Amino acid sequence: MRGILDFLNDSLFFYYLASNVIYLALLVIALLSSRAHHQHLASLRLERMKLSPLTPPITIIAPAHNEEGSIIPSVRSLLRIDYPELEVVVVNDGSKDRTLDKLTEAYGLEPAHILYIPHITTAAVRGIYRSAREPRLIVVDKEAGGSKADAVNAATSPYTCVVDADSMLESDALLRIMVKILGDPKRVIAAGGIVRVLNGCELVGGKIRRVRLPKSPLVVIQVIEYLRAFLIGREAWARGNMLTIVSGAFGVFRRDIVLRVGGYRAESIGEDFDLVARIHRKMLEEKRAYSIAFLPDPVCWTEVPPTAKSLGRQRARWHKGLIDTLWPHRDMLFRRKYGRIGWVAFPYMWIFEFFAPVLEIVGLVAIALAGILGLLSRTFFIEFLVYGYLFAAMISVGAVLQEEVTYRRYSDWRDVARLILFCFFEQIPYRQMHLIWRLQGIWQYARGDVVWHPMQRVGLESLAPRM
Repeated sequence: MRGILDFLNDSLFFYYLASNVIYLALLVIALLSSRAHHQHLASLRLERMKLSPLTPPITIIAPAHNEEGSIIPSVRSLLRIDYPELEVVVVNDGSKDRTLDKLTEAYGLEPAHILYIPHITTAAVRGIYRSAREPRLIVVDKEAGGSKADAVNAATSPYTCVVDADSMLESDALLRIMVKILGDPKRVIAAGGIVRVLNGCELVGGKIRRVRLPKSPLVVIQVIEYLRAFLIGREAWARGNMLTIVSGAFGVFRRDIVLRVGGYRAESIGEDFDLVARIHRKMLEEKRAYSIAFLPDPVCWTEVPPTAKSLGRQRARWHKGLIDTLWPHRDMLFRRKYGRIGWVAFPYMWIFEFFAPVLEIVGLVAIALAGILGLLSRTFFIEFLVYGYLFAAMISVGAVLQEEVTYRRYSDWRDVARLILFCFFEQIPYRQMHLIWRLQGIWQYARGDVVWHPMQRVGLESLAPRM
């Protein structure tokens, strides 16, 4: 018994250590990549891009399902984006609330005489409307497809920017995200920007007046998660051209590439991961030179779950989406033709993402049993806390400091201090809560529960301060 417990405890220790060392390496790579990106930006002028006839038109696709509390400020912010040729297409994906009514009232929607040719099968389109007050706005009303993927397939464009309907882009976000694409339009086929937490910010007239940290501890921890995931994880993976996710909240894709891989998979749970995985597969099988980029300065602000129940549903769905993508692409593992994706990126996703909750729960149970039976070494326990939890907390602190040094979005020093403090609370007890939610995702997927449960939202309109 002692031998088994020692083996399990040692395995968990080295697993945590390996995970943290990898993330430390990613942090170093991300810092170097961010520095190089800012040096490149210093030589560019976004104003020239805006005036250049070579800047391609973009259609923003905003799928909306029951978004009456967010749709108007979100669309208002999208129409304010500073980009030369822009069209906004809101896809009303079978909403049962007043999403379509609110759009009609705010923008004077009228039936549009547009020839609609679906390139990819979607749920039935009930009508297409154009705004009488804002000609750049088109609304596609369709039957519910059951997923965001199906909603996006109902629209077409040469360059497509996918944005969640409960999110807001900064005015220069499209110009900034197109920097990498315009630098090498043949090679760079997709690009993602950073997604940041909107909760707590002061919002007036569809614009962020002041970036503030939310009061809720649960939401503050999500702020840290997003900073770590984007400023460290995606920045570093993109540096090695191994980015596996372009966030569904904010990403630009070449339309011809999306069509080549069959579009978004309508039955997909994690449509953003699934699409990028199929793009990698297609490009590598065709032996084409390509790149999927990440840029840390184009910002999309999004509302995150405000309650543990809603957050748990979201994280369980994310883990189901992870499984739903990794399993169909398991044949890419350790095969020569899939290169860095099959040998580095996907193995990491399997070991440190998919299997993480299973390995962690087994290890934590083993540590608890060893403690109960009096077999737990005090030295081991201290080393486990230091290398397993304190090390991970310092990685999160690194992400917060990177944000503060580079972007300084939080003007109040007390917000930064709270972020650093909560980096330690994230490890206990939030990490254990997150572990349970991911295990729920595995269990739900195993028994066939792939329903997209709605997330509780406050609504962007309610985020605005009372005047």
